[in-house]
Amino acid sequence: MLTEVLSQYAIQVLDAGGYAGAAMLMAFESMILPVPSEAVMPFVGFLVADGKWGLTQAIFATSLGSLAGSLVSYCMGYYGGRPFVLKVGRFLLLDVHDLEMTERFFHRSGGVLTLFICRFIPVVRHLVSIPAGIGRMRFWPFVLATTIGATLWNSFLLACGFKLRENWVMLQTYRHHFDGLIIGMLVVSIAWYVWYKLKRRRAARG
Repeated sequence: MLTEVLSQYAIQVLDAGGYAGAAMLMAFESMILPVPSEAVMPFVGFLVADGKWGLTQAIFATSLGSLAGSLVSYCMGYYGGRPFVLKVGRFLLLDVHDLEMTERFFHRSGGVLTLFICRFIPVVRHLVSIPAGIGRMRFWPFVLATTIGATLWNSFLLACGFKLRENWVMLQTYRHHFDGLIIGMLVVSIAWYVWYKLKRRRAARG
């Protein structure tokens, strides 16, 4: 079963790294590295459901990692500015168009509330700390909004993983449907990514 293989692999990776490993992955997720929280936190919930990890420790470690990664991005923007971010970002798979979109979104609204809301928006949450730094947002409001937003998001995904693990036996009955769903999502994701890049390339040439 594909879902069983994926879940076991993810749990093995987190088991090997422990809380520190989970914190590191979430730090990457909050930087410009392509590590989605949706691929990490549900499996943290698996480990909590199995009694291998403590709930409080798991939330603390992953939220601390999210804050650490966000602070790195914030400092890159604050001290290095946009030229430095773009220079370093080339080696970290930074999508310049996504950064520009995030900058427009952040500067149009700005403020602590916007930063908090951005923690729940795909793509934007990975990059929003950069324009916050470039815009010289005050440090402690940045830390507060980032910590609360990241903790809520991480906890939500952990809870989803926890409930999924609780109903794992029942889900096994429908495993073929889940395998088909995962394969379908992968195909659609790859197709969308290719279309998106080709569209960007044609627009740049135009």
